[in-house]
Amino acid sequence: MKFNPFVTSEWSKNHKRHFNAPSHICRKIMSSPLPKELRQKYNVWSMPIRKDDEQIGKVVQVYRKKYVIYVVITRLKLDKDRKKILERKVKSRQVGKEKGKYKEETIEKMQE
Repeated sequence: MKFNPFVTSEWSKNHKRHFNAPSHICRKIMSSPLPKELRQKYNVWSMPIRKDDEQIGKVVQVYRKKYVIYVVITRLKLDKDRKKILERKVKSRQVGKEKGKYKEETIEKMQE
C-alpha cells in the first residue's frame, strides 16, 4: 500500500532511477554495514564504501556505474573527511536521543 502520492510504485520507474542515479546517490546506495566491534567503537551502523576499506580481503575498486559491491567493512580507512562523516552521524544520533526520538529499549540495544 502506497502512502506518499509523490513516490511511484511502478517497478520500471524505480529500476530506471536506481541504475541511472547520479554518483552522490550511488554513494548512499552502496553503503555497507559495519561489524559489531566497529559499531560500538564509532556508534554508527553503516558507512558508504570506499576503495581502501578492508573486509576479510580488501576492496580493490568501487564501480558505481554497475553497483558491484557485496561486503561488510571490517576496518575503515580513516582520513579527515571520513572522520567528519562519523562525527556528524554520531552527533545526529545524540540529538535524536535527547529529543526522545528513541524508546528506552532501542537505546539499550544500541549500547550493547
